[in-house]
Amino acid sequence: MISGQKGDAMRLLMILIWAMCCFAGSDASEPAVKVFVLAGQSNMEGQGVVDLDHPEYYNSGKGTLVWSMKNGQTKSKMTHLKDESGTWSVRDDVWVRYQTPHELKVGNLGIGFAVYPGKHHIGPELQVGHRLGNHLPERVLLVKVCWGGKSLFKDFRPPSAGGQTGEYYLKMVDDVRHVMARAGDEIPDLKGARLELAGFIWFQGWNDMFDERARKEYSKNLVHLISDFRKTFAVPKLPVVIAETGNMGPEAGKNMLEIRQAQAKAAAEIQPEGSAVLVPTAGFARPKELSPNVGHGHHWFGNAESYFLIGDAMGQAMVGLLSRERAAEPAR
Repeated sequence: MISGQKGDAMRLLMILIWAMCCFAGSDASEPAVKVFVLAGQSNMEGQGVVDLDHPEYYNSGKGTLVWSMKNGQTKSKMTHLKDESGTWSVRDDVWVRYQTPHELKVGNLGIGFAVYPGKHHIGPELQVGHRLGNHLPERVLLVKVCWGGKSLFKDFRPPSAGGQTGEYYLKMVDDVRHVMARAGDEIPDLKGARLELAGFIWFQGWNDMFDERARKEYSKNLVHLISDFRKTFAVPKLPVVIAETGNMGPEAGKNMLEIRQAQAKAAAEIQPEGSAVLVPTAGFARPKELSPNVGHGHHWFGNAESYFLIGDAMGQAMVGLLSRERAAEPAR
């Protein structure tokens, strides 16, 4: 049995050996890979149609990404999505990791990191990744943790909200823990890299609209979720972007307006002040007549321009928070 000063020295030595093992293969002088968590429900999963153009099911391609790059209101913003040869561009400094219900999608940022098989859909991650990749000198990893048809009131319910912690809150935390510990196993380019949790983006709200208690508790539950997530990963000032549930545009009904107000309230109440921001999205809604999925208002009618612009606004907002955070750092 080891005791006294000799025991303390031995314990210290064991801690040092453990730390060396944990960081073996990681060069501390290398900049950390910045990790951003993209959480929410089906609209974060990705419902924007890229190139499907069946006249019966996809409105002859109106509102797809291919169509929007030629005809969309903001087509001039999308030119970087294809290279000079007309091939979809892929970034070598930004990765996406998304465990869908069916498969693990992981690789360099490009089209296809949506919930459906293949590369015929996009979500907000596409332009979020471009915005962050353009801004940050470090490499970027986007981790999508999103599941369709899930509420904040029940499925994502955080521990400090009381009641039973939501299954998908726990799953979100487990997925992020897994990535932070084993990203190099799934992405060879990140083998041995240091990872730093750098931001959290939330895009959810549809399911909570249909329950009065869920609407009333929404802002409080979202504040709890952010607080609990930050505590779990020991990042008390983690920058947070909350995207408004802007489906249906400015003409939304009472329930959706209540959710939007709750999202704005949560962004204002999250502490420390200025560490969270709301992104308005209602202005990105496009008419169903100019969209691929005319019956899917809950999914922005599958309009790729909508998803591109939502991702663009999310990315811009996160860049703003990161810039503010860096400006507030003490001079070295």
